[in-house]
Amino acid sequence: MNFNHITSPGSPFRYIFIALLFIVLFIVLVMIYNYIIKKWQLHTRKSKSPVDNFIIRIIRVSGIWVIFAILLHIFSSYLKEDARTFAVFEQISRILLILTVGWLIIQVIRALFHFWQNKFDIANPHNLEARKRLTQMSMIERIAVIIVAFVFISIALMTIDSVRQLGVSLLASAGVAGIIVGFAAQRSFGQVFSGIQIAFTQPVRLDDVVVIEGEWGRIEEINITYAVVKIWDERRLIVPIDYFLNKPIQNWTRSTSNILGTVMLYVSYDLPLEPLRGELARLVKDNPNWDGRVQNIQVTDSKEWYKELRVLVSSSDSSKNWDLRVEIREKLIDFINTNYPGSFAKIHGANPGGHSLKGE
Repeated sequence: MNFNHITSPGSPFRYIFIALLFIVLFIVLVMIYNYIIKKWQLHTRKSKSPVDNFIIRIIRVSGIWVIFAILLHIFSSYLKEDARTFAVFEQISRILLILTVGWLIIQVIRALFHFWQNKFDIANPHNLEARKRLTQMSMIERIAVIIVAFVFISIALMTIDSVRQLGVSLLASAGVAGIIVGFAAQRSFGQVFSGIQIAFTQPVRLDDVVVIEGEWGRIEEINITYAVVKIWDERRLIVPIDYFLNKPIQNWTRSTSNILGTVMLYVSYDLPLEPLRGELARLVKDNPNWDGRVQNIQVTDSKEWYKELRVLVSSSDSSKNWDLRVEIREKLIDFINTNYPGSFAKIHGANPGGHSLKGE
């Protein structure tokens, strides 16, 4: 059996031969491509150029899809004698090329935004401007990716005769406007509009410290339809994005990360305050969690059997303030027990089990 007989239009082995040749050639080209990429990576490690790393990250996967789509387009020409099969392969290769280009553009967008986001440091306690920019960029990136995906899927649909009109209508301005109006009535698209509004009005930003649903945490992610709040104990609270527009929340870092914290103590009337104020000043003086702005003790309420003391201390951010309050509370309790034993409030007439007596 000679080569011409195998590749002749009427041969039963023609499609098998073409398929095997396609697979072998694809594997060879991918191996060559990966070899080139690896050599390039070795070069980038020596040069440490961020541009090279940026390009490699974009083309590493997309290049394989381009090779596959081009090979499919080339090999489909060997099936011209079978018009139906040729048309199907032509269609598949065309759609793959369109989607590959779209995917490549999406990777470029993501890489660019990642490159810009790395220029902002949110580890700094005074990171208000960085968090503003990151929140906006995060939302713009997601919207850009959705738009590019929408456009290229529409173009791919336009290459199919049976659904061409759908692709045309999706790209037409009237069609897009109709889709937006139709979806705007739905909660899902309303969430998208809420996400866009939050990105620019910014009631919350990435890394903001918030109290939401009674939980203290930081804004870890802001997506188009939802946000992720990292709770202090490592749990994650998933919140619909429009929650921040429709319900009140506490934002502890809205304009600055500086914060005041309180420690409440309930003591008897005979406890003097000046020694307690002196001890507080001594405790915060060299404490790295105190920012030097505020420290005082005030009597904020008086009850029949005890008085309420509010210890107020300031820190540069909420995490430091939490640690500072815990330490101050512990050491002031020890100070009172050591120097003024029996000075903490007691419920008058409580029984040994700690329950109030009836009639009090």
